Amino acid sequence: MITINPFSQLTETIPSIALQSFVLVMVGLVAAGTILDIIHKKNVKYFFNNAKKAKQNATRELGSGERIAIIGKTIVHDIGTTAELGMGKRRVAHVLGMYGTILFWAGSAVMIFCYSSTNAVTPTFWPAIWHIGAFMTCVGGFWFWFFLRVDVASEANSVFRIIKADLFVLALLTSSLFGLLWSFFQAKGLFGWDTLFLVLFAISNIVLFGGVYWSKFAHMFYKPGAAIQKNLAEADGSRDNLPAPADAPEQFGLGIKREQPKHY
Repeated sequence: MITINPFSQLTETIPSIALQSFVLVMVGLVAAGTILDIIHKKNVKYFFNNAKKAKQNATRELGSGERIAIIGKTIVHDIGTTAELGMGKRRVAHVLGMYGTILFWAGSAVMIFCYSSTNAVTPTFWPAIWHIGAFMTCVGGFWFWFFLRVDVASEANSVFRIIKADLFVLALLTSSLFGLLWSFFQAKGLFGWDTLFLVLFAISNIVLFGGVYWSKFAHMFYKPGAAIQKNLAEADGSRDNLPAPADAPEQFGLGIKREQPKHY
């Protein structure tokens, strides 16, 4: 199973051009949803206004080399290892889910666009990447969903409590899970079951990529930019010159001291 390209076998009944068109439509839905999110929430405008204010408050000017070094370090360390979560289970679960998703999507794209025809011989590396990525996503995602969510672990809410913000995580998990089950039943030759999970796999992807506007999917594009801006602001001194946050009542003598968030 792990070395078989499930998309190649699927093209015996569905043309490869149909699979490729489906992927392109999903990419289009992500682009459209992100643009709508930008227009409605004005996140990009807010981001650039913050950058402009930070530049005005800067105490020193960064050279090109220093800026590139800071951006590179932010991408590799802060974003690549989700350093903001600290050391603990949440960070491990997030890293598993993040890199699992990257492998899953990369494997899907390569197998669909390069090896989906019935005559193409798929190197075993790509099916392995696809299956391992889906498995990592399931492990990290379900670990987070059932045991590490703040409202479940700290507020004693039911693990089955679902809100709109959960759309991204649930669609991503069901996509990975149904993809694995589809591949399993296809490899076993259990016709009917493989068709069922193929349909569920397609539906979960439509919800995942089509629900960008309503889910947290677009945050994947905003958070790296915000992290880079934060580190640049710290380096040029502009962050130190910002006024105290309004949500810090201890600064105004109200006698309330906020604790730093704890990551387990």
